[in-house]
Amino acid sequence: MTELYNGNSLSVSLADGIANLRFDNQSESVNKFDTATNAEFAEVVSVLEGRDDIEGLIVTSGKKVFIAGADITEFVGHFERSEDELRSWLLAINDTFNRFEDLPFPKVAAINGAALGGGFEMSLVCEYRVIGTSGQVGFPETKLGIFPGFGGSVRAPRVVGVDNALEIIATGNNIRPDAALKMGLVDAVVADEAVEQSAIDLVKKCIAGELDWQAKRQEKLVPVRLSQLEQAMAFNSAKGVIFAKANPKQYPAIALAVQSIEKHANLNRDDAIKVEAEGFVKAAKTPQAQALVGVFLNDQAVKKAAKDHSKNAHDINEMAVLGAGIMGGGIAYQAAKKGLPIIMKDIKSEQLDLGMSEASKLLSKEVERGKSTPAKMGETLSKIRPTLNYGDFGTPDIVIEAVVENEKIKKSVLAETESLIKETAILASNTSTISITELATALKRPENFVGMHFFNPVHRMPLVEVIRGEKTSDEAVATTVALAQKMGKTPIVVNDCPGFLVNRVLFPYFGAFDLLVKHGADFVQIDKVMERFGWPMGPAYLLDVVGIDTGVHASAVMAAGFPDRMKPDYKTATDVMFENNRLGQKNGVGFYKYEIDKKGKPKKSQDATTYELLKGVQDTQKEFDDQEIIDRLMVAFCNETVRCLEDGIVASPAEADMAMLMGLGFPPFRGGPCRYIDQVGVANFVALCDKYAHLGKAYEAPQLLRDMAERGEKFYA
Repeated sequence: MTELYNGNSLSVSLADGIANLRFDNQSESVNKFDTATNAEFAEVVSVLEGRDDIEGLIVTSGKKVFIAGADITEFVGHFERSEDELRSWLLAINDTFNRFEDLPFPKVAAINGAALGGGFEMSLVCEYRVIGTSGQVGFPETKLGIFPGFGGSVRAPRVVGVDNALEIIATGNNIRPDAALKMGLVDAVVADEAVEQSAIDLVKKCIAGELDWQAKRQEKLVPVRLSQLEQAMAFNSAKGVIFAKANPKQYPAIALAVQSIEKHANLNRDDAIKVEAEGFVKAAKTPQAQALVGVFLNDQAVKKAAKDHSKNAHDINEMAVLGAGIMGGGIAYQAAKKGLPIIMKDIKSEQLDLGMSEASKLLSKEVERGKSTPAKMGETLSKIRPTLNYGDFGTPDIVIEAVVENEKIKKSVLAETESLIKETAILASNTSTISITELATALKRPENFVGMHFFNPVHRMPLVEVIRGEKTSDEAVATTVALAQKMGKTPIVVNDCPGFLVNRVLFPYFGAFDLLVKHGADFVQIDKVMERFGWPMGPAYLLDVVGIDTGVHASAVMAAGFPDRMKPDYKTATDVMFENNRLGQKNGVGFYKYEIDKKGKPKKSQDATTYELLKGVQDTQKEFDDQEIIDRLMVAFCNETVRCLEDGIVASPAEADMAMLMGLGFPPFRGGPCRYIDQVGVANFVALCDKYAHLGKAYEAPQLLRDMAERGEKFYA
């Protein structure tokens, strides 16, 4: 074997006429196309171009993942470049990719693990791709507000057809090996341990003339092989499907990707890549790209913070949940699904039946979707032990209380449980609003007590707030964070206050909604405006989904904690719904009325009675400009987020933003409330606060924002 190149990220060896280009970054845990790797790749291509003893080449990886893609951490810097600089950067990388593609011998990518984004684009430059059974491929770029820029949008349509390429790029979904093979994205699926040898065997067939590798390459160099009519049909059909799911104003990268592919479908490779670069530059310069890349980086920061918090965690071999309602059943399901044995206790057998039914229903859906099997379902359910007594409570390492949201009842249950569990066990409360410090007054070991707030539905909502009370120990926090991670959740540690972080921020938003209705706004218009803004549902609809009674109860807790800005001095629209027993989806009528559709889900419709009831609490009826609705709601929401930073409830803007995305569905393409303030401009946002300050304390700019505006600072430098 002859060594042709040996760098920090790449090496090339030659044996029996077959070169092995190996990606194995010595400085990182994964392979990625960062600046240093791109430079080495250019050097490697120059070396390969200068050899006449290479008959074929395979591309391999020394990591568990083939190539993760481009280096996202570098994107922020790249995106701040001028359009000309960004375009030149892209075209330089593409020149290297093209030169590699044009080498005078066949190339096979041996894909182990994942080949995503730039990593998958690299494999498309090869004539053939072999993938292991545990691998996956895809273009996740649109989830970052951009689209493939290393030739992926050019080669994919020529390899798998326009319709398939548009779907892959627009959705950003990862594709499993069997589906990739069926589509033509890869040429063979083999056992993981056989990937490299299979690539060698394939390149040998090319060398022997058994495969027409030149034809495979040629199809990527020429225009898409569709007539104008066929192209028009393919693009029009795809646009209808894609834009029905993704609003091009919210996610412009998807629209730009479609436009670029349509423009370059009739061009040769080199000209097509120039069109791709133009579209990529436009996408990279959008605020959505900045926000979505920020979300990715914030997600990494939150995971690192959780990893730091979980140091010194106790081992968790068994857990228990108190309360077997929807939340308790959801918690039990999530634990069992991740392989954690769990005891589920309640005082009523019908509640235990409800909890087991909830877990069984969720597992049955997984079986229906082909994500599980009846055998696995049975194995998972067997990890949940329902009980009406405390007989086995001497063994759990952590017990989560999930009983009714009532302070007296919670204190009683927690005190009783503490007397029965082992002294080292952690006791956690799934309260959504009640002070952890206050609940701890009922306990003898408050240092072992912590808040662990799951969001409903537990199986879907990724966030868990881990709440530190005044006497909560670092070990209790660490163990609870570790448990959340074991359960497949993203924990964010916050300090104690009424509502903690997410609900504390949510209720000024609801308050701003109630005040808009008082001033004459149409609740349906408010919902539509905020949904166009990017929220999954408007505030009236959200209150109906949460439950009007739940909202009123939580509102009382928040009003007691923050009377200066969360205690209205008037009867609210929400109060009116509650007084008239209009509780939302749970009883079929709230701001809207609900009927069960064919899929068994509640479908909302407008109810004229709502308008009649609201007349009694409205000063007048008037039309509001959409932007005023947005401003009034978002000023209240964002201000409370900033106050949580001021008060030390949450440690960083990154954690605050991710909590709102994961816990409330804040529009991802806006990045979170702190990112939203940055994009509005801190000084501009303070001016908005001043404009609406006459409406109440919730609208007044926090001092932190005023100080930042004076210093010209942003949350994300």
